[in-house]
Amino acid sequence: MDISKIIDAVIAREGGYVNNPDDRGGATNFGITQAVARAQGYAADMRDMPRDEAVSIYTRLYWLKPKLDQIANAAPELAAKLFDIAVNMGPATAIGFLKRALNVMNRMGKDFANLAPVPIIDDATLTALNAFLEKRGAAGTACGQPGDLLGEGNRGALRVAAEEPAHPQPDAVSASDVADACG
Repeated sequence: MDISKIIDAVIAREGGYVNNPDDRGGATNFGITQAVARAQGYAADMRDMPRDEAVSIYTRLYWLKPKLDQIANAAPELAAKLFDIAVNMGPATAIGFLKRALNVMNRMGKDFANLAPVPIIDDATLTALNAFLEKRGAAGTACGQPGDLLGEGNRGALRVAAEEPAHPQPDAVSASDVADACG
């Protein structure tokens, strides 16, 4: 997966320098807020931030640090969606959505162990994702029924995860949350 194309699309959407008083982010360039830029070591005026610096921040902070590159090895489209969520809502939120989505899709722990709501991609997360992909296939469907991680269907698991409380209990997921034709 070529992260540079995804970052290019983000930068194209975000545009260049803005400092809208109604935007909580304040001065922003290429979608990178001044606070994020400063935290990542960029000290110059935001108007002067080079595009390469923004690309570097996106790569480090929103792709490599949360280990989305490892997700991309197994599920590139999912990694791209999680990257977009990370850019807009923060990496911890993206990872939380992934873990909650996998917990929704694991058929009450039958396919793989429930994941703890810790905002890191660890071996358990990668193991669960691989088990999901093995069970449901790369398309993320079970026996041809809706139930994908990307949220393309009516009740895609990332959509369900965004609606669920931050720390769902495994037994709180009902059959109506996700269709499961495999029993």
